[in-house]
Amino acid sequence: MTNRPATEATDDLIRRLAASPPPARLSAGFATAVLLAAMVVTVALFLMIFGPRANLGQLMRQPEVLAKSLLPLALSVPALALALRASRPGLPLHLGVLAIPAIAALALFTARLVQTPSSQVIPGIMGNTAIGCMVIITLLSLPTLITGIFVFRRGASVRPALTGALIGLAGSAGIAAGYALHCVEDSPLFFTIWYGLAMLIASTLGALAGKRYLSW
Repeated sequence: MTNRPATEATDDLIRRLAASPPPARLSAGFATAVLLAAMVVTVALFLMIFGPRANLGQLMRQPEVLAKSLLPLALSVPALALALRASRPGLPLHLGVLAIPAIAALALFTARLVQTPSSQVIPGIMGNTAIGCMVIITLLSLPTLITGIFVFRRGASVRPALTGALIGLAGSAGIAAGYALHCVEDSPLFFTIWYGLAMLIASTLGALAGKRYLSW
């Protein structure tokens, strides 16, 4: 007799769960659109307030200035694609594709390093806005990261920390590509280090958030 109320409550819960519509599955198109919108809106607001750098169109003809935006984009796109794959059990992940832009960035860094006198290496790395650059990119990445974690909760990742890290990387790399339109620091010694550190921080935050909020 004492177990009857509990049994009836359990049966009632099962009936209500069975009658409830299943949660919407994660749509790759929807997730991509939402994350892109978050990145574009964030960058647009930042540039509206602080503005792009002067003579941007002319400066973008310089390979290093162009690379400052293209290399982060080359990380953002595959990172988002991998995050989408990671949200579906059983799909293989080819993380090596992320190494391609990373190797290109390392090559740019090395090429500039060997051309720079030893006394100018540290000033070249630090520039004039090192910490501010890293902090701004990290902070601007948070809206996309938070949005991404919320959207990806519809997925079924068996590696939630990795999925979160990829969301953080995709968002921060996209933000870095937009921030580069404002940044006046063009040396690969500078942007490979500080943009890279901002992406690493955002990816770490994403991994922590993914482990907590994307786990089954």
